[in-house]
Amino acid sequence: QVQLVESGGGLVQPGGSLRLSCAATRSVFRLNDMGWYRQTPGKERELVATVSNSGTTAYADAVKGRFTISRDNAKDTVTLQMDNLKPEDTAVYYCYCNARRPPSYTTDFLNWGQGTQATVSS
Repeated sequence: QVQLVESGGGLVQPGGSLRLSCAATRSVFRLNDMGWYRQTPGKERELVATVSNSGTTAYADAVKGRFTISRDNAKDTVTLQMDNLKPEDTAVYYCYCNARRPPSYTTDFLNWGQGTQATVSS
């Protein structure tokens, strides 16, 4: 398994910013795409943003123009900069990555972080 450790959640007022970080400990595995999901009580986990190992990014429509995902392949980290936050962004945010096992490195397996709470409220 790949260990994912998140940090950076907290409480912020509407219009404010938070920065989420996730560090992967991957051992012999190779990381493929990484990103963030979020979940609120009673709802399914939804994709927020993703970044490939070549740097291609994708965002949910609800966060386009406000969130920025970035990745440092040398440090095996992924960061989500969240600006102009809205109350509806309140959720537990989960870091994820798809990784590949040796020796063939051909099949992805999914890994999750423990989640970090982001609350947007006045």
